[in-house]
Amino acid sequence: MEDVLALKTKNVAGNIRKIREYRDYTQDYLAAKLKISQNAYSKIELGYSKLTIDRLFQVSEILEVEVTHLLTLNPNDLIKIISDDEHRTAAAS
Repeated sequence: MEDVLALKTKNVAGNIRKIREYRDYTQDYLAAKLKISQNAYSKIELGYSKLTIDRLFQVSEILEVEVTHLLTLNPNDLIKIISDDEHRTAAAS
């Protein structure tokens, strides 16, 4: 069970990193938005720090992605969904 939990935690951390990179945001930028140090933010992406629910919602808001997507999708599917959503939004404008 502990291995499964660790894997899920790494998956969420990986999703956060992938979306940050997709958006061309730096760790410094997210850290500043969250009012934490870059080092503390880096630990979130590496899965060394436990995320509170509040912090997870803050991150999802900054990254403009649903919390449920961060929790449940693998990084490649997540990027595809975001890309598709952005294309649909641009086409509707």
